[in-house]
Amino acid sequence: MRIALTSLLLAVAAAGTAWSITALPYYDDKSGALLPLVYVTAGLWIVFGLSIVALRAVRTRAAVVLILIGSVAIGGAAMAGPPNTSTDSARYAWDGIVQNAGISPYDHAPADPALADLRPEWLFPTPVVKSNGELGCTGPRIMTVKEPKTGDVLCTAINRAKVTTIYPPASEIFFAAVRFVTGPTPQYWPMQLAGLIMSLTTTVLLLRALVARGRDPRWAALWGWCPLIATEGVTNSHVDILGAMFVFIATLLVSTRRPTLGGIALGIAISSKLIPVIGSFALLKRNPFKVILGSIAVFALLYVPYILASGIDVLGYLPGYLSEEGYTSGTRFIMISLVAPGAAALVVAGILILMTAALTWWKSNPDDPWLAQLVMIGVTLLIVTPRYPWYALMLVPMIAMTGRWEWLAVPLALTERLLIPSVDLARLTVTLAIILIVAMTLHRAGPGALSRLGKQIRHPFGGAKTAELRGFHSEFVTER
Repeated sequence: MRIALTSLLLAVAAAGTAWSITALPYYDDKSGALLPLVYVTAGLWIVFGLSIVALRAVRTRAAVVLILIGSVAIGGAAMAGPPNTSTDSARYAWDGIVQNAGISPYDHAPADPALADLRPEWLFPTPVVKSNGELGCTGPRIMTVKEPKTGDVLCTAINRAKVTTIYPPASEIFFAAVRFVTGPTPQYWPMQLAGLIMSLTTTVLLLRALVARGRDPRWAALWGWCPLIATEGVTNSHVDILGAMFVFIATLLVSTRRPTLGGIALGIAISSKLIPVIGSFALLKRNPFKVILGSIAVFALLYVPYILASGIDVLGYLPGYLSEEGYTSGTRFIMISLVAPGAAALVVAGILILMTAALTWWKSNPDDPWLAQLVMIGVTLLIVTPRYPWYALMLVPMIAMTGRWEWLAVPLALTERLLIPSVDLARLTVTLAIILIVAMTLHRAGPGALSRLGKQIRHPFGGAKTAELRGFHSEFVTER
């Protein structure tokens, strides 16, 4: 009965995932589809929570089988249709197509007429004549831009088609590899399949890592069944799942005393989207130079061919993107801006992140850095509060390794922020996430946690160190 109940919940999750993609046309009619999509997404998270609770009653061996089957079923259902809340994978496809034609993705924007011969119909549909006699664009995810130089109407599924790519080299190599296998004709499913493969790979690695450390392998379901992984890692195919997988691998390698290999994996993660650099601080307690040198060497090596081809243009649209998103002005930090509006929010955010990084490095256990990773990544997300929940893909493996399920409130709050464009509501959900995390942390610490924390703050060197210092002081006074 326990297995049957869990299986039923997984079937509901898979069916709901497929329905949210195929029956709720977010890009066709946002005003009509937004509210149902919010309800379905909330329902998927509730079913996910119930599935985790039900799995706790299933015996370990059967639970492992269910985790694998559920990961395949939910991930496969996430491929039921094209991306439903993001068009980023259209850019991934284009960058791969361009590279396989021998052209650097940093040299030309997608709308550049110099690349017109490379444009597949599904990414650049032909403009149609509208009722007013003018050319225009139709279809979900299709945007209208003016082609540079010619001024012609250009229909494209690629967002920001007039600027070059922002993605670092590991991502670009990944895009090229996928399109080398499939060619330019297939639409969105190649990246979705790649996301599913990475999701399943991470699930298997989590199961092995949990068992090897004597922890409950059921916690791997926090990744394998999570709605965030299905929607953002598979359906919308965000490349952040590549970075998440390699940060997890890097942490696994460093914790098993393989710092050089861990540094290499970390370098691949950072060169996939830069954001995974926040996962480095928990890995620097033991053999930091090996980790740092390994990551820098890989990062530099991957950039070499693109720098040779494009020079300084490898920065792409990254500076413009950061400005556009409000990170340079501080307007994007929705929580900090309550007390430090404008550019001051950027300064406060930087200080808080640096303090968290220092604390992470200081308190990290090199043999068991998972909790330090969880805190560093999770707190950074709470400080930055991005509009994009896929940034939290990197957090979920750390939640699974520690069993700290309450931190799932972070990706859930970011998902709400994406679907409901209300800053006030986003502040409320982030606040509730912080309250839940703090409450559960104090609960796990047991009675007297606040008083122990106060003593730690008053005596950062600990009781033994304080006594030692007092003794030294007494001896010094006696000698004088």
